[in-house]
Parts: sequence; C-alpha cells; structure tokens
Amino acid sequence: MEIFLSFLFALLGASIGSFLNVLIDRLPKGESAIYPPSHCASCHHPLAPRDIVPIISFLWLRARCRYCGARIPVRMLLVELSAGVAFFLAFWQYGLSIEFVLTALLSGLFIVIMAIDAERQLILNRVIYPAALAVIAVYGIDFLLPQGHFFPGLPYLPEVRIFSSLLGGAAGFIFFLIVFLIARGGMGAGDVKLAGLIGLVTGFPLVFLSLFIGIIAGGVAAIVFLLLKLKGRKDVLPYGVFLGLGPIITLLYGDAIMNWYRALFNF
Repeated sequence: MEIFLSFLFALLGASIGSFLNVLIDRLPKGESAIYPPSHCASCHHPLAPRDIVPIISFLWLRARCRYCGARIPVRMLLVELSAGVAFFLAFWQYGLSIEFVLTALLSGLFIVIMAIDAERQLILNRVIYPAALAVIAVYGIDFLLPQGHFFPGLPYLPEVRIFSSLLGGAAGFIFFLIVFLIARGGMGAGDVKLAGLIGLVTGFPLVFLSLFIGIIAGGVAAIVFLLLKLKGRKDVLPYGVFLGLGPIITLLYGDAIMNWYRALFNF
C-alpha cells in the first residue's frame, strides 16, 4: 500500500511540475501564472489537455509542438520528473503528514528557483520574499497553536521551529553576505537572499549542512565544466542551481546525515 501511495504522490508531483513550468516561464516576465491558459511559446496556440499530460505528452510528441513543430525545451520534462521524484521521496520519508506536505511544496519552490537561475541567471525577489514570509507565517502559526505543534520534534530541528528558522535565516544571509563582499562580483546579491531563505526553511543548525551541500555541488560542477571545457573562463555558473539542491536534500535527509556525521566522529 505504501509503495502504491508513493507512486500516486509521484504522479501528483509531476502534475504540479507542469504548473511549476508555467511559473518558470512567466514569473521572470512578470506575467500572470493563470491567464492566458497554457499555450505554445512559439505559435501561441492554446494547448489541449492531451498536450499537457505530465511527462507522457513530452515523450509522445517527441519534444515538438503538435501545432507548429517547434521544439519543447527539455527543461519541461526535467522539472516534471524532478517534482515527481521529490514528492515520491517526501512521502516515502514522512508518510501522509505535515512534514510530507511541507517538504514536497518547498522542494517545488526550490525547483522553480533553480530552473529560473539556470535559464536566466536570475533569482527573483518576487519569489524569494513571498516564500520567506510564507515560511515565517507557517512556523509562527505552529508556535502559536494552543494544542501542540504541526511538526514533531526532530533531533537537529527544534520543535519550536520559528526560533530555529529565524536564526538559520540570519546565519545563512550573513554568511553569504560576507562571501559576497569578499568575492566582489563573483557572486550575485540574489544568492545572498537565497541563502537567507534556505536558512529560514532548514533552520539552525541544518542551514550549515544545506549550504555545505550546495557549495560542494557547485564546486564539483565547476571542476567538471572546466575539465570538459563546457564553459569558457568568462562564463559564470548560475550558483543558485546548486544552492537549491541543499535544502531539498536537507529537508529529506538532514537528520539522517547529521546522525551519521555524529556517529562517524563519535560526538
């Protein structure tokens, strides 16, 4: 039964991934995510339901618009797959719980941030600020509930999450602000704001694990690009792509990683 429900939520995640693609296309342009309805970016022909079945439509149409033959970006498929996997892992990890809902939705948020940064080298304030306010509101409501909390107390994420969240947000923001000032153009201000959001989401001290994962992922990618000569020396890697991986992994497996690290060094 659990495996069936996991795949069911994976399908739900892939469906939500279709909406995430709409956000990725429209938010940088300041367009509405609701109107007009889904349409081809090249010929602007409205898409029928059969054209927007998650994953299947992309494969069935062979990455081509049914109406004009224009190529459909592979990002569409990757986002739907990523959202499906995120929902699958979140349910597998937490079951049907508030933790599952929070992890799945926040994973979708970071997928949007990563995809926009990958395509446009932008981390949008219109995404970061509302997301930060929403996280603070959710954790604040959790704190104010008279009958306990939404969230169970986890070893490395205190039950009173609002304090952990605010401390983590401040730690992430200040740490990357220092790096930003030292780097002098090697990092964008958007990355600093993203680090603050990551801290709000993961809390203290898991913010450091999350940022460490992002930094390592970015470093490995830079080495690979350099060795394979995929990027010229003057090109800049969109760092938000790698930073966004950290909170997703941390939300799913942060406590397990911290327990493993603690056992490894016996403290």
